[in-house]
This record gives sequence, structure tokens and C-alpha cells, in this order.
Amino acid sequence: MQRRHFQLALASLLAGRLPLSDAAQPVAFAPVLPGRRLVFPADHGAHPLFRTEWWYVTGWLDRADGSSLGFQTTFFRVRTGMGEDNPSAFAPSQLLLAHAAVADPQRGRLRHDQRSSRVGFGRAGFATDQTRVWLGDWRLEQQGEGYQARVQSADFAYDLALQPQGPPTLNGVEGFSQKAPDPVHASHYYSRSQLAVRGTVMLSGGQENVTGRAWLDHEWSSELLPKEAQGWDWVGLNLDDGSALMAFQLRGQGGQALWSAATLTPKTGAARTLLPQAVGFEATRWWTSPRNAIRYPVEWTLTIGSRQLQLRALFDDQELDSRRSTGAIYWEGAVRVLEGKAQIGRGYLELTGYGERIRVG
Repeated sequence: MQRRHFQLALASLLAGRLPLSDAAQPVAFAPVLPGRRLVFPADHGAHPLFRTEWWYVTGWLDRADGSSLGFQTTFFRVRTGMGEDNPSAFAPSQLLLAHAAVADPQRGRLRHDQRSSRVGFGRAGFATDQTRVWLGDWRLEQQGEGYQARVQSADFAYDLALQPQGPPTLNGVEGFSQKAPDPVHASHYYSRSQLAVRGTVMLSGGQENVTGRAWLDHEWSSELLPKEAQGWDWVGLNLDDGSALMAFQLRGQGGQALWSAATLTPKTGAARTLLPQAVGFEATRWWTSPRNAIRYPVEWTLTIGSRQLQLRALFDDQELDSRRSTGAIYWEGAVRVLEGKAQIGRGYLELTGYGERIRVG
């Protein structure tokens, strides 16, 4: 029966439905409100009163032979609204889901894995006073001023230390990140860009040392997408001059932009928020997945104010099938950043809703 409760909670998440508590009363998820300032270190931890939350780490790794890899570590926390008045440790009131991937151009497609579990019994959990989230032997946790990301899968493994180069960047207005014209669709959202990476990666050829740069996003919300939204496009870019850029657009069912925003963080000084009229995404090349015929735009022209940046995928097939956990098929891949003909940085591009409509909140 307890296993069945977990399956129902996970099915409700994947279907995008708002679950009810055992008493069949709607759950009051904590709202995202403007004017609520983010406070650190407390806001590095989990926010279990909100419905959804994620810690998202992506980055480029440089190998001893000069070639590059991409990597992704993502933990999702979900308050299901089920079993909250049930004292049993089996009650699936909080779920954790996780994705991990390595993008290896020599292989030509992602190595990836996924997990899901109810919180409890030491198998899966989170801390509320710092970043510490785990699912089995997969972990993302703060260690001093930095972070440690550890993943062990049948096809790959990595153990990476991530060192921040500055304070968190608050996206939107002091961390209140609006996702649509109606500000009810918003999240609390900050980024840690230009993370210096050092550690090890295990692939089929054995363990090797790597260095690189990474990006961490931490975001939590109770209502995210309006009904007319199909999906989103997002980038986190570490630029070679020490600056960083986060940008996203929310797309409608016809592909039109419903909302967009960006945060430009200089190497020194205050971050600058760009409003929708200063941000533009234009797809310039598409790739079709041979597994499901979904078409993804893998090259873009990104307009940021008066600048135009080109995004080019490290390789095309960086599709991640997460239907066994979050229920989505999406593209999450390493990209190079060019301005004119010169490469000026590297980062990650996320594309959702190009198959079925993405369901969050």
C-alpha cells in the first residue's frame, strides 16, 4: 500500500495535476511574493512549503588531452500535497527526483541516468539550512564556500568540486523572477556562475582528472507555467571575460515568445536585469531526434540589448529522456558562445516542450 501511495504521488506529478491531501482538502502551497529578499546562507537550503524546487548544475569539463565534456546534475524536490497529516515515514509528502548526464562528443549522444524516491529512511533527503540534497549515493552539497557533486551510474560517474568566484546573482527583481505577464507566475531564483571545477570523471575508458567551469541554478515556486505555455528555452553562459549571462523565454503553443528575461553579471560590479523587449531568441538550425522525431533548435541567435550572440551545440544529440522520473523528454546540452566569428564563452542550453507540453506546477 505504501508503495502504491508513492506511485500515485509520482503519477500526479508527471500528469501535471495538483494532488490533494489525505483529507481531500486542497493544500496551501507557499506563494512566491515580490519584495521577499533572499537571505544567505539560509536560502541555499530547501524550501519544503513550496510545491517545486530544483538545484541545477551544468558545466564544461576539460580533459588532459584537450577535449571537452559537458555534465549535468539536477535534483528536484516536489511537495505532493499527499499524506501530510500521516505520521508514517512511508507517506509520500515530499519526493526527490534527480537527473545526471555527461555529454561526450566522442560518443555522439548523452550518457544519462535518473532516479526518484520519497524522502525518508536516509535514502533521500534535503537540508533546509544549506545546499545538501541526496538520493541514494547521488549528492549535491555545500562544503565550506564550495559545493561537491557526486554521481555514480552504471555507464558513468563523476566527483566534482565546484568553487564560487563571487556571491549569488539574484535573477529578476532581487530574486523574484517573473515567468509571464501575470506576476503570479514567478519563482524565487538565484544563480552561481563561473564556478571553478576540479575533480574526476569515470567513463568507459577509466577514471580521469578534469577541470572546468560550471553554473548552478537554485529555484523554487508553487505555480510556474500559465496554461497557454508550451515550454521554455534557457541558457546559462560563462563568458571568457569573467562575466556571465542567464536568459530564458517562455513559448506559447505556436512557438511565439510569451515572456523573456535575462540577467547579465559582469566580472565585477552589480548584475543587470534585462526586460522582455531587450531579449530575443531566434532559432537558426534544427536537429531531429532519431528516437522520437522531436525537432530541437540546436543553434540560435540570442539578442541581448544591442549584442547578438550565436549559440552552437557541442554536438546535436544531447536529448535526455526523463519519462521514468519527471515525465519529460527534453534537450539539455553544452553550447559554445560566439560573437561575430570569435568564441567568447561556453555554457548550457535547455529546450523543453518541443514534444509534449512541459508540465510544471
